[in-house]
Amino acid sequence: MRTLAITQNITVDGSIEFLGEWFDPQKQADVDSTDLLAELHRQDRQSDAMLLGRRTFEDFRTYWPTQAEDPTGITAYLDQVQKYVVSSTITDARWQNSTILPGDPLDAVRALKEQPGQDIVVTGSISLCHTLIEAGLVDEFRLFGYPVVQGGGRRLFPDGFALPRLKLTQTMGFRCGVTYSCYTPAPN
Repeated sequence: MRTLAITQNITVDGSIEFLGEWFDPQKQADVDSTDLLAELHRQDRQSDAMLLGRRTFEDFRTYWPTQAEDPTGITAYLDQVQKYVVSSTITDARWQNSTILPGDPLDAVRALKEQPGQDIVVTGSISLCHTLIEAGLVDEFRLFGYPVVQGGGRRLFPDGFALPRLKLTQTMGFRCGVTYSCYTPAPN
């Protein structure tokens, strides 16, 4: 079975919603961020599918294909990776390698996990992440922690949801001050 990994950029105070200017993907090509970018590309090589909610997909679709001279390499990855979009309103993806999943997202994700392939990554897509977390479909939480306190914004885990224990499987720090932690749900 394929791994479903939520990969999020997160502030020290736990927000994954971008309310300010604390995250700029193009700055990951900076000299101080080359080690961070290398880790992102390592994870990209282990993934052949991206799962997105409608709003995040629309944000990505309007931004990334216009980055003609993208020094990060993120545009090239997003152009080639198979993108699955959970949406009941989009009928035409208008981006290569994109498939709309109009039905029950949980059934669609279960079916994707059963298919042969590499990791399936979810990023952004806060409402979709909440749905997947509540359904117990997430195998890994890959969190890139930014040294910022935002003071608000939506968080990764839905209000009232509790996981009694997570297992830390990997951690690293980067020259730019960002940290990476990977967690899996611990068995009961």
